[in-house]
Amino acid sequence: MVIPAITDVTMSALCPGEDECSLAIYLSGFQQAIIGLGTLVIMPLVGNLSDKYGRKALLTVPMSCTVIPLGILAYSRTRNFFYVYYVAKTLTAMVCEGSVHCLALAYVADNVPEARRASAFGILSGICSSAFVCGTLSTRFLSTSSTFQVATSVAAVAAVYMRVFLPDSIIDANLSTPILSKEKLNVAESEKGSTKKMQLFKTMPSLDDMIALLKTSPTFSQAAVVAFFSNLADVGLHASMLYYLKAQFHFSKDQFADLMVISGIAGTISQLLIMPLLAPALGEERLLSIGLLFSCAHMFLYSIAWSVWVPYAAAMFSILIVFAQPCMRSIVSKQVGADEQGKAQGCISGICSFSNVIAPLAFSPLTALFLSARAPFNFPGFSIMCCGFATMVAFIQSMMIRGIPISSHRNSNCNHMEP
Repeated sequence: MVIPAITDVTMSALCPGEDECSLAIYLSGFQQAIIGLGTLVIMPLVGNLSDKYGRKALLTVPMSCTVIPLGILAYSRTRNFFYVYYVAKTLTAMVCEGSVHCLALAYVADNVPEARRASAFGILSGICSSAFVCGTLSTRFLSTSSTFQVATSVAAVAAVYMRVFLPDSIIDANLSTPILSKEKLNVAESEKGSTKKMQLFKTMPSLDDMIALLKTSPTFSQAAVVAFFSNLADVGLHASMLYYLKAQFHFSKDQFADLMVISGIAGTISQLLIMPLLAPALGEERLLSIGLLFSCAHMFLYSIAWSVWVPYAAAMFSILIVFAQPCMRSIVSKQVGADEQGKAQGCISGICSFSNVIAPLAFSPLTALFLSARAPFNFPGFSIMCCGFATMVAFIQSMMIRGIPISSHRNSNCNHMEP
């Protein structure tokens, strides 16, 4: 809900009355880089802990923290409150950014057989896309203040719903240890507290653990490369596109919402109806390559947009772009055992977080430069075209992925991290 509105809020707080604001671009890029550094550490830890304590317990933290920054802008969007939001968003997003999606993927992998996992991941992404469409549609018809108030309420309801109705997917007592129960709190207060802390530190994955996990199979390492470059391009695109469209075509909240609704509807239809049919027939590898190819074309078209209708046409490419992420996550899930899904998804999310650090540092200054009067040559969409080249690298790597081994047919060799 807040994505179409946040650009206008940022611009009005920092550069009121202007269509181009380098300060807003740099602050957004800096925030994304700091969040990326935090999630680089947190994501593998969250995934690893969820394998031991359960998905539901770990979901509670990010879903609760998400409410805080939204509530700040729901109260006021003046310059001072924007800076308070900026700090709160940065701190909470270090834990929240990507955690819910990572744990949701691990949850699905817990409950769906390998043969149906690609379709299930696609359906999960389709449901997320439909929620995105509903959110952006509501933003289109709500005022800015109402948008943040409703978003805060929805985030709070989601957290309560999850705690009340979601059953935990880990039901084996040997694998699951509740961390939010009274018994756990009593143990933490007893003389066994230090022992528990030592076990927690042992659970934290190190760089060697991550490297060992990447070496479990060539397919896993190839998928990690695809994840890095595709996410690098996606983050760079999102960091640049809204400011680019505002500077070039004077887009506002309503136009951003329209654009995202088109993209969301196309992605929802594709993931819910088309992907479940194509995944068994073509396989995850081919669908991954198709999604990345059209993602590359989509970015190139954005970068050379010559009229206001071109971004709307480019948004329709989402009907095929959306194949990439669920297929890549499905490929990864098949490389590890049933008790390592959180670990594997957390590792890939950590790699994506690393690209979240690099992308703003690379693309935000480039966007600010080429949207300003100091540009070395007249190409406002140059940074977006560079994102397209990063996607091309991911596409080339995806073409090399062959022969996905099914984890249930092999002995897992991911014993590098203690449970």
